[in-house]
Amino acid sequence: MSFKHSGTIAAALAALVTSWSVAALAETGPALQSGHEYMVVGNYPNNLHLVDTQTDKLYKTCSLPDAFGPGTAQIAPDHKTAYILNNHYGDIYGVDLDSCKLVFHAALAQKPGERARALFSIAISPDGKEIYSVANPTQLGLDHYEVQAPRLQVYAADGGLAAKPLRSFPAPRQVTVMQTGDDGTLYMAGADIYKVDVNTGKVGVAVPSRNWKRPLYSPPDVLYAWAQQPYTRDFSILYTAAKFKDEKQDMATAEFVYGFFNIDLATGKSETVDFAPLTEIYFTAMRSPKDPNLIYGVLNRLTKYDIKQQKLLEVGELDHSYYLVALNKSGSKVYLTGTFNDVAVYDADSLKKLTNIKLPGGDMAIASSQIFTR
Repeated sequence: MSFKHSGTIAAALAALVTSWSVAALAETGPALQSGHEYMVVGNYPNNLHLVDTQTDKLYKTCSLPDAFGPGTAQIAPDHKTAYILNNHYGDIYGVDLDSCKLVFHAALAQKPGERARALFSIAISPDGKEIYSVANPTQLGLDHYEVQAPRLQVYAADGGLAAKPLRSFPAPRQVTVMQTGDDGTLYMAGADIYKVDVNTGKVGVAVPSRNWKRPLYSPPDVLYAWAQQPYTRDFSILYTAAKFKDEKQDMATAEFVYGFFNIDLATGKSETVDFAPLTEIYFTAMRSPKDPNLIYGVLNRLTKYDIKQQKLLEVGELDHSYYLVALNKSGSKVYLTGTFNDVAVYDADSLKKLTNIKLPGGDMAIASSQIFTR
């Protein structure tokens, strides 16, 4: 092969691979119906499923390119496109939900020899025109790796199948889930919950987490890997903490509490709220769109709490652990995803199980689910 033709051949091969990927996604299946509610969730080997929440049956399945993981999905404001962080945390894909066609693809790595991963960080601007992610890059040398500074990468949603960042900014370390407010502010969960101007890169603190100043409280413990888009327009992160009796901070007499940090994405108002004694571990929780004083948590059990009274109201026993809890728009049903390949559906009032929806393929693992109305 002569060197003068190698670039042309490489370009032709890239075009062939791209066309194959698009064709592979264009599976037969019904388009979404206007005014209808759906849930989207991914699983192994690399599927994107849509569930009809009125019938609680599988509506259609789209096959995704490359590799699975983590399957963090965000739905565009017009509810026509799902954006998925996938391919071992290294790429973002946009899928047209009507046709299953791939309409967007961006690799987080930006130069030769670089590997970049995002820890669940993907968000969409409120007008749907931009996609955000925090890349954690490492430069791969012949005999060593060099960890680089994280960067916020901003993409145009219409950037196509080889999208490059419109702009990049330095970002704090340890950023995980993100969401955007109605005013365009980007909120990022890290050591604290940050607020970012996506045009200038300026970073401030919206809610102190590691650095909170709450008298008679220990530092909070936070683990949250699921970016949820609830009807309540909440950006919520769970925490646990010790609440001491006095300045002695005696762990033997401390109360251990569950709480949540929350930002109202419509108004930007933030709050830090204890809602329950720490009696078991929850991976996610969500407030009811019907009654925001009710919050549902899940891991090994499904539970419902009265927030103001910090009182356990109902318990739903599970067949196995689930990682993610979500509610439909009316607040009448609770959907549990994550771990295996079944979606469990519970009555929101009684926490009695209504049904299980089995998904084609394998485990959902830590993929995120979103419920939305077209």
